[in-house]
Amino acid sequence: MFTGIIEETGRLRSLDISGATGRIEISASKVLEGTNIGDSIAVNGVCLTVVEINSDSFVADVMPETVSRTGFARLGVGDRVNLERAMAANGRFGGHIVSGHIDGVGTVESLEDDGIAVWVSIKAAAEILKLIVEKGSIAIDGISLTVAHVDSERFKVSIIPHTGAETTLLTRHAGDKVNLENDVVGKYVEKLLGLGNPTLYNSGTSDGDGGSRLTLEFLAENGF
Repeated sequence: MFTGIIEETGRLRSLDISGATGRIEISASKVLEGTNIGDSIAVNGVCLTVVEINSDSFVADVMPETVSRTGFARLGVGDRVNLERAMAANGRFGGHIVSGHIDGVGTVESLEDDGIAVWVSIKAAAEILKLIVEKGSIAIDGISLTVAHVDSERFKVSIIPHTGAETTLLTRHAGDKVNLENDVVGKYVEKLLGLGNPTLYNSGTSDGDGGSRLTLEFLAENGF
């Protein structure tokens, strides 16, 4: 598990895909401290298992599907990437629960200065946007961020100078792709409410009839 608090940015040293296998090498320093073979490191939000450690880099196996379903396919040698080690049991929980499993890829629509901050607007598919709520959390390229606006086509976040300096987000341009991971809490709520398949959970409202009493109407009537 990760928290979305980026520890450092590394650089892509190589990405080699051959048939059904592939390897990625990332130059790094801080995330190598205390890291062992088999540990997890999130690279732009993608959880990867370390298979080799060098003095100034680490290597991880990647599947072609991982490359095609994330922004990895658009990375070039020398590009900066966000890095975070898996959270230690005694660590501080600074961001939100991030699994390292990407839900989809969004497209940077615009970056607009707003005083010391920068508004970043990202277009995303409907299945991503339905689980985004204003003032909720979203992981963009592994960065834990608070959603400041969401509508039917896009969402926006406001990037403070520290976040901009410590991550890659403000180096993006309109049209660039970013990895998105929805807040896991929203996914569980969707599952429990049966929103993906309403017939599963909304068939009954009383005990003993085989249906769940947890419906959208029940929540609304009780102030949720």
